[in-house]
Order: sequence, then structure tokens, then C-alpha cells
Amino acid sequence: MKPNTEIRGTNVILREQRTTDAKYYAHWFSQPDVMFKCGFTEPTDEEAEKKYIEFNYKSEDSIWYTITDLDDNIVGETGLLRMWPVWHCTDLSIIIPDPEMQHKGYGAEAIRIMLDMAFNQYDMNRVAIGVVGLNTNALAFYNKIGFKQEGVQEQGYYYNNEYSDFIMMRILRKEWK
Repeated sequence: MKPNTEIRGTNVILREQRTTDAKYYAHWFSQPDVMFKCGFTEPTDEEAEKKYIEFNYKSEDSIWYTITDLDDNIVGETGLLRMWPVWHCTDLSIIIPDPEMQHKGYGAEAIRIMLDMAFNQYDMNRVAIGVVGLNTNALAFYNKIGFKQEGVQEQGYYYNNEYSDFIMMRILRKEWK
């Protein structure tokens, strides 16, 4: 799948990831709260993040973007992964790790762009996302966007000596506005 190199929204830009973004991700993806929400089991570093950007994020079945504001300040990342064109389904990933950048509409706009891309450009019928059950803010946010809960993996998530349910959510093309 060949992604667009840049998608400009009203308040965000989704652009190709650059190895210079690795410093940002290395910092945030090593924060305990972000590690918990994303399922990261070990802190990361800049070199590991560069490798992800150079190799892992360029797989045939996924597309990844760095989310920036209009001044090119990094806000987070988003992607479509496990894209199955034959089945017309994919998974969505998004993280706005810096609390200072949350609750400003960046995530909602980025998801809208990604869903429009999934349904219209890639002809997907179903987009899914998995959410840690203890992350109640994310569950409410995805529900507000239009995702519906479709399953629960009871105690399917373990972090820092604590179990949590893992909530499976999805949105269908016919439900997307």
C-alpha cells in the first residue's frame, strides 16, 4: 500500500514519518502511562524508533503517519495496520502521547482523516481498534467518534502486575458519516 506523503486537515497534518521523529517517539513511548496504554513492555530508545520508522512501518499491509499541528510540531502518530483488502478490513492505531496536546481536537481530526482514507481510498468496509479496558477516556473518545464495542477479552491485557480487559471496537463504512 502506497500512502500519501502528506494529508493536510484543518488543524493537523498527517505526514510521512521521518527518522528525525524518532527522538520524539523514544521519549514518549518510554513514559509509563503511554507504555501502559499502548502495550509496550520495555522502554524504547531513539535507535529502536529509527528502525521502526525505516523498516517496520513500511510493511506491505500498513501505512503510518506522524501527526503534526499546522506549525509542524509533532502531536502523535496514527496508522492503518493489518490491512486486508480482500476482506475489506483493517485496524486503526493512534496515539497523542503528550497530555499538553490532548483534548484539542487533533486526535478526532486525525481519526476522521484516517477513516475517510480507509473507507474511500482503500475501500475498507470495517475498521477496528483495540483498547485497554482501564483506559476509560479512550473508550469514551472512540465511542463518541462512532466506534462500537464488539467484544471483550477478559483479563486479556497485563501490565505492571495488573490485569485489564482488552476491549475490541469497530466502525463499519455504513456507520461512518
